[in-house]
Amino acid sequence: MEENSSKVRSLLTPYLQGYNLKDDEDIFALGLINSLFVMQLVLYVEKEFNITCQGEDLDMDNFRTVNRINEFVTRKQMAVGS
Repeated sequence: MEENSSKVRSLLTPYLQGYNLKDDEDIFALGLINSLFVMQLVLYVEKEFNITCQGEDLDMDNFRTVNRINEFVTRKQMAVGS
């Protein structure tokens, strides 16, 4: 899971303006990232973790925090593996 966090952080870092983001902080509520960034984030997550995001997956709650992104990726990977 730490490896996943590092990958997600590598995408987020340029947008955080030096802010030290905690894994449970809402990236949208902080105002550092806007809703338009979500599609870039979704595409990155799909490519980096080899998963497919479908309509119901595009809920912003899946992408609000590093922890939620990790949980989402884990759920998607487990669904593919079962």
